[in-house]
Amino acid sequence: MKVEFAPINIPLARRIQTAAVIQWLFSFLLLAQCCWGVFIILLLGNYWFLPVLYALWLYLDWETPQTGGRRSKWVRNWTIWKYFTDYFPIHLIKTSDLDPSQNYLFGFHPHGILVAGAFGNFCTEYTGFKELFPGLTPYLHILPFWFGCPFFRDYALSTGLVSASKKSVSHVLNNDRGGNVAVIVIGGAEESLDAHPGSLTLNILKRRGFIKMALKYGAHLVPVFSFGENELFKQVANPKGSWLRTLQERLRKMVGFTLPLFHARGIFQYSFGLMPYRKPIHTVVGKPITVQQNLNPTLEEIEQLHQTYLRVLSKLFEDHKEKYGIPDHESLIFK
Repeated sequence: MKVEFAPINIPLARRIQTAAVIQWLFSFLLLAQCCWGVFIILLLGNYWFLPVLYALWLYLDWETPQTGGRRSKWVRNWTIWKYFTDYFPIHLIKTSDLDPSQNYLFGFHPHGILVAGAFGNFCTEYTGFKELFPGLTPYLHILPFWFGCPFFRDYALSTGLVSASKKSVSHVLNNDRGGNVAVIVIGGAEESLDAHPGSLTLNILKRRGFIKMALKYGAHLVPVFSFGENELFKQVANPKGSWLRTLQERLRKMVGFTLPLFHARGIFQYSFGLMPYRKPIHTVVGKPITVQQNLNPTLEEIEQLHQTYLRVLSKLFEDHKEKYGIPDHESLIFK
């Protein structure tokens, strides 16, 4: 295999962008395991009292990821996130004003491999969310098990990440003053297995939990489509029925998440590695679907709103696909 090396004379800004993405990849793929390692080493050593005190703190703080989290303005404004969002780059596009007196549920599509667009737009302050949507506070919901990891959970909370549990989503949407945005990656881990370049497959037909939550709290539904999300990595072929896909789906059912076998470029060369490609991400926030509060919606009401959401999401995609390089004959595939 021919290796294409990066030029020597690369601007300093681009090198810092690469370092920022390395830090993000490390945080996503290895930091939790490292935190567990540090916790265990301290527990078995002379400083055993430090993890014991932390365990007490963890017990007292256990509900925080389900009650709005503990975001840090300082962490969300780290300069490293500017370089992270500039690497791709990541852009946030507004199509409609959103009333800050209302609560919203953003349905984010697609999942991609590592959900870079969702993190860059809703967990940092460098794509203009506050300027585009004044008075709104985004909460990106992720799998609850991440918040059981010592030390890592505090870092995740500081960026504005919260649990994807029903209790957590309810807390965000049950705000009488409005202004809260629950951001849910609808397709979840299962959809990441379809995150191949050019793929437009969304795992949504059986996903109705977010519809029920929107109805229960009268939160307006907003479809969000992130163009370019699936172009950041390549993935080992895993068609339905293959041994790899079967293994990945069994893992997902057992532990709640799965492991796409992805690859892209390296740090000093462009031929192989785990660094994402420098492909632009355009995250388009659609127009809100007005939802009237209904504490006990019927199956028919849930299905009706679900079909409305699918139509609005499709229209959002069709209205913007040409602008972001999607061929005219391509359309979303719902499964």
